[in-house]
Amino acid sequence: MFLKSIKLNNFRNYEQANFEFLPNINIIYGDNAQGKTNLLESIYFLAVTKSHHSFLDNKLIKDGLDMLKVEGIVKNGDIDNTYLITLSQNKKNLKIDENSVKKVSEYISNINIIIFYPDDLNLIKGSPNDRRRYINVELSQLSSKYFEVLSEYNKLLKIRNDYLKKYVDRIDFDEKYFEIITEHLVDKIIYIYKMRNKYVEKINHYCKNISLKIFGNENFYINYINDFKQYDINDQDLKNKIINEYKKNNYKERKYKNTILGPHKDDFEFIYNNRNLKFYGSQGQQRLGILVLKLSEIEIFNDYKNTKPILLLDDVFSELDNKKKNNLLFYINNDIQTIITTTELSNLNEELINRANLIKIKDGKKEEV
Repeated sequence: MFLKSIKLNNFRNYEQANFEFLPNINIIYGDNAQGKTNLLESIYFLAVTKSHHSFLDNKLIKDGLDMLKVEGIVKNGDIDNTYLITLSQNKKNLKIDENSVKKVSEYISNINIIIFYPDDLNLIKGSPNDRRRYINVELSQLSSKYFEVLSEYNKLLKIRNDYLKKYVDRIDFDEKYFEIITEHLVDKIIYIYKMRNKYVEKINHYCKNISLKIFGNENFYINYINDFKQYDINDQDLKNKIINEYKKNNYKERKYKNTILGPHKDDFEFIYNNRNLKFYGSQGQQRLGILVLKLSEIEIFNDYKNTKPILLLDDVFSELDNKKKNNLLFYINNDIQTIITTTELSNLNEELINRANLIKIKDGKKEEV
């Protein structure tokens, strides 16, 4: 899979711009604040319909305007598909090959993408919500069903919380209705729990090998923290056991008028040399941990979909010493489309530059190289 071209209208600092890419190495370079990161963001947006670091879609629209368009052609095997996202202040339209797509879940699992961005350190240093959001995006790209089940879970969670807030102190609190909501919620929990658990197991399988090859050690892994870890994921009686956990916490939930167990409370720890990188890792170790995670995801996409994703690397090479740069480049090689940004070509080795498609950006425009 690779992105052949992308066309931008009113995206961030781009008024109108067209870019073409090679199926292997592409280097976007130029001074700071010219639009390099914005171009990567537009590619990510085309794939998952969201920015990787902004929660508000309308912030993506060029200042003073009210609509943007991002259109890209993606080749997968022998097939070219055209993807189009149109975004106004209050509406987002998705199309694949001129056919409207109503469900986001049917769109986002088509273009497989992984991005390394400097602010990804927030995955380690930030809140559990940052980490859940990231894992949810990755799993939604792998499985449209995961996106659908997660959406259903969030709707049921809201219904359950609203019911607790409104009726828990009233005489007409309907116990049977509340049990039915909880049972439906648990059905979704089991699927989400299993998918997240499987994802982390696969990540850890690949992390060990990648960490050793690129960084010379194998002591990095992710620890999945959830409310039901004490139970065997393949237990035939898992549903009843989780329902019993809710019953045990019935008093607390009614006291706080809130659902206190479930995937919305999950967290993921990044462990290096048996220590949590959030509290004990240097910024360099944290950055390398994130990079190992991203590279492991390449292998997971290949496992799930039998195709390599598109890899976006935003200014990653300026943070690595020469040995780690070379190890990373050797690992990537030519079997995955990689789009790299840098302020200075001198941050990259000559061999890489010679075989790359070079794109120079200035003031939101492509300059001839």
